[in-house]
Amino acid sequence: MLETPMEPMRVAVVQAGSAVFRPDACLAKVESLAAEAAAQGARLVLFPEAFVGGYPKGLDFGARVGSRTAQGRNDFLRYFDAAVEVPGPAINRLSSLAADLRIYLVAGIIERDGGTLYCTVVFFAPDGAYLGKHRKLMPTAAERLVWGFGDGSTLPVFDTPAGKMGAVICWENYMPLLRTYMYSQGIAIYCAPTADDRETWLATMRHIALEGRCFVLTACQYLTRADCPDDYDAVQGNDPATVLMRGGSAIISPLGKVLAGPNTVGETILTADLDPADIARGKYDFDVTGNYSRPDVFQLHVNKRPQSPVTSEGEEPA
Repeated sequence: MLETPMEPMRVAVVQAGSAVFRPDACLAKVESLAAEAAAQGARLVLFPEAFVGGYPKGLDFGARVGSRTAQGRNDFLRYFDAAVEVPGPAINRLSSLAADLRIYLVAGIIERDGGTLYCTVVFFAPDGAYLGKHRKLMPTAAERLVWGFGDGSTLPVFDTPAGKMGAVICWENYMPLLRTYMYSQGIAIYCAPTADDRETWLATMRHIALEGRCFVLTACQYLTRADCPDDYDAVQGNDPATVLMRGGSAIISPLGKVLAGPNTVGETILTADLDPADIARGKYDFDVTGNYSRPDVFQLHVNKRPQSPVTSEGEEPA
C-alpha cells in the first residue's frame, strides 16, 4: 500500500506574553491569537513555553540554600493554582479550539499532577483530538525549584500532512542525545518552545535544523512587567514597561535558512509555508540517524517506560 504523499503546509509561531498566574486569561489569549493565525492560513500553530500558567521570569520563590520563606511558599501556591490538569477543563477548551479552527495546535502549559508542576507541551489535531504531551525532561537552574522532571514516556511525534511533528522545550535542545532520539523518529516539524530570548538562541535553532534536516519552529514570549500581577516581586522591578522576555521567535528550513523572524520588538505572529520535499533534499547528503550515522561505533539507548515512585504487586483477589 502506497503512503499518502506529504504536502506543503503553512505554519505559524505565536510570540506574545501570557497572563502570568491567570489561566483563564491565558486561554482567552490562546483562542484569540490562534484564530488570528488560522485566518492567515496557518494549519499548525505553536505557542511558547509555559504560555498557559505562565513562565515566572524574575521570581526566586523565596529560596536560599538551606531555607525557604513564607512568601515564597505563597508564590508557589499561586503558581500551583494557576496550573492546569491533563486531562481537565483547560485541555477540553484547547481541544475545542483546535476543532473550531481546524488546526494542529501545539501549546506550552504548566501542568499540575498531584503535588508537582511540570513544564509541558500539549498537542491537538484539527478534529480536536488530544494527541498527547511532552513533559520537559530537564528543568534548568532555578526552574527545578518549581518544576518536576519528565521521563522517557513523553517523547512523542505525531503525523501531519507535512510530516511528523514533536517538541523539545528550551534548554532540552542542548541535550544531544535527546535531539538524536527525536531525529530517529523522523521528526519533520521540530517545535522548540522556549523562554530563552538571547541572541545566541537563533544559532542553536539553525544548528538543529541543519543537524536534523528538519523544519524548526521556535516560539518565545514577548513578556512585559505589565503582563504580571501588581504584587509580582520580580528582580527586574515594577515598571510596567520593563521587558522580561523579548521574543526572538523564528521559523527555519532544513538547510538552516531563516524563513521568518527572529522578532525581538513586540508581539507578533510569524508564518511560513513548509515544503516537505526540502527535507529529502537536505537528507541527500546528511541524515544524522541514517546515512551519516555509525551504529557500529555509536548507539543510543532510550528508556521510554513511565517512572513511578510507587508500584504495587501481589494484590489478593476479593
